[in-house]
Amino acid sequence: MKLLKAYKWALLFLLIQITIFFINNKIGKSAFDITLSNLKEMLLLIPPIFIIMGLMDIWVPKETLIRYMGHGSGATGLLIGFVLGTIAAGPLYIAFPMGVLLLKKGAKLSNVIFFLGVWSSTKLPIVVFEAASLGVSFTLIHIAISIPLYLLMAFYIEKSVSKESISLIVANAD
Repeated sequence: MKLLKAYKWALLFLLIQITIFFINNKIGKSAFDITLSNLKEMLLLIPPIFIIMGLMDIWVPKETLIRYMGHGSGATGLLIGFVLGTIAAGPLYIAFPMGVLLLKKGAKLSNVIFFLGVWSSTKLPIVVFEAASLGVSFTLIHIAISIPLYLLMAFYIEKSVSKESISLIVANAD
């Protein structure tokens, strides 16, 4: 019963896909192929990321991370969050475990939220693709608008969320 409860959403979507397959075989097969492709992608990306996170957890002492990204880090913490988010590769769902690790190690919430925002839209591969596809002017405008908004959002959320809530987020992520 516990297993069913833990995987209720996955089972529901599997049931929906089976239903679609019986209603329209072609669409059902296409949906299954897309799901399988996404699952393969996740299984190829997640293990290396968890290895990197494990190494980061061991190699970067908590005190160092607190000094550079914790409370009192100022612009340095934001700059590190920006660099980490910019050089990142992979989909956004990989950034969330990294964010939790940063929080567990003592990073300030605003630095983590800024890191997530930068990862979501201004990481280097996306910026290069965007500049080539939509033009350098568009890309520069996009970045000039996004970065300040990510900063405002990060500071606003940090002020709005209690320390107890942050602790609860980190505890639930374990």
